[in-house]
Amino acid sequence: MIVPLRTEADLDRMLTGSQPVLIFKHSTRCPISAAAYRAFRRFAASRPGAARFGVVHVIEQRALSDAIARRLGVQHASPQVLLWHRGTVRWHASHGAIHEAALAAALAGITAAERRGRARPRP
Repeated sequence: MIVPLRTEADLDRMLTGSQPVLIFKHSTRCPISAAAYRAFRRFAASRPGAARFGVVHVIEQRALSDAIARRLGVQHASPQVLLWHRGTVRWHASHGAIHEAALAAALAGITAAERRGRARPRP
């Protein structure tokens, strides 16, 4: 399920927890954004438990979109996807770089890093 983000409180709730978070910044006036959002929706539907998914409509929620750029430290673009995990942005993409294979690879990178972290020998 993709959760609409409308306020900074919504963003705070989305970023809380240990599960990876993918946030899509969508311009409702842009055909490139519409195509990227379709790919994002397909990806989210095909992997419902892999991450938490959020969307912000950048025209309608401009202040929130700007707050995301400031708080997460990634310059605004739309369309844009940000992958947040364990307190930091681990990956982001915009425009034509947003497609299902890229989203899958980004999440796979998080999963692989988690496995490596758990596999470290104890001191």
